[in-house]
Amino acid sequence: MALQRWITEMGMGVDVHGGDYTKAAKRAVSDALRHSSLNFFAVTDKTHHDMHIEVRIGVAEPDSVDCDAVAAEVPYGTVTVIPTVGGLDVPAPAGPDLLVIANAAILVSFEDR
Repeated sequence: MALQRWITEMGMGVDVHGGDYTKAAKRAVSDALRHSSLNFFAVTDKTHHDMHIEVRIGVAEPDSVDCDAVAAEVPYGTVTVIPTVGGLDVPAPAGPDLLVIANAAILVSFEDR
């Protein structure tokens, strides 16, 4: 099956206290989704169920991301989450607290017909 990318959305999320990479990743996905409105379904022969969605998450510790929890943030389509090295960790001025910044790229593709 060949896929053709139609949409690229970007977002950023932060866990200000606690260093939770999954929480930051989920917020990045939510941020990206809030900046989109897909209006082309009425003029194409496609539905939101036809979407193949690749969510790329950039964080300093990709193995710490719960991919299933991040995928659950996307309400439609077939979702794949790929965590990768990126984002930014900002240590607290004192103590063990950690601010985690995650970046998300949401890539929406449809089967080429």
